[in-house]
Amino acid sequence: MELDLEGKNFLVTGASRGIGLAISRQFLEEGASVCLVARNTDHLESITENLKIDFDKDRTISYALDCSTMTEVENFAKKLKKKWGCLNGVVANVGDGRSISDPIPPNSQWEKVWSKNFNSALYTARCFLPELEKSAGSLLFISSITGIEAIGAPVDYSTAKGAVIAFSKNLARKVAPRVRVNVIAPGNIFVPGGVWEDKMSNNPGDTIHMIEDKVPLRRFGTPEEIANAAVFLCSTRASFITGAVLRVDGGQTLSFS
Repeated sequence: MELDLEGKNFLVTGASRGIGLAISRQFLEEGASVCLVARNTDHLESITENLKIDFDKDRTISYALDCSTMTEVENFAKKLKKKWGCLNGVVANVGDGRSISDPIPPNSQWEKVWSKNFNSALYTARCFLPELEKSAGSLLFISSITGIEAIGAPVDYSTAKGAVIAFSKNLARKVAPRVRVNVIAPGNIFVPGGVWEDKMSNNPGDTIHMIEDKVPLRRFGTPEEIANAAVFLCSTRASFITGAVLRVDGGQTLSFS
């Protein structure tokens, strides 16, 4: 399917590994230009140089910043506007599922998780929405199935991801018809160095049993499978889709539909 992304400009946050990197790579494969954003300067630079080898180097740029800090996002937005002029889509992907098992985590922990998983999405939307309104672009949030149902995830993480979904649905109504706003809610995605690799290393038997018992497709998902959905939702092929929450979880939350 032709996605008509050639020559368009996309911003992907949390883009130096996992889902964000897979989305960035697929945009490049479709002929788009991509700006990758992440916090780790050295790792981001290494990833960017590798992408420039695989694709047209003029279509790949990157900036290191913390998306949970409003002033950093504001300053970056001004720089990107000068660099590109037109922005066609934003994928707000920053997040981290690591937390603690307390029913109500202490304030310091709660604020840390909330800042990374919700504030980063809020600040990204706030700073780049004006540019998306000019281009009639697309805003996509990466949330989680833990934001849809209580499935045993850390409470602070689940709450923050649920807030991202509520935010996106309300925003979709407010900014239509100029901007489309959607969410992908991934299930258990295996990413090297991620949460599930840690669990597989520490307790492979119970982890595999849980996946086979709870996920009808009986396996982990891959970052590339999330990227397939993300790039489609950001394309003109999804032009009548807004306010949607697409679960990409191997059927894990079928019973909650």
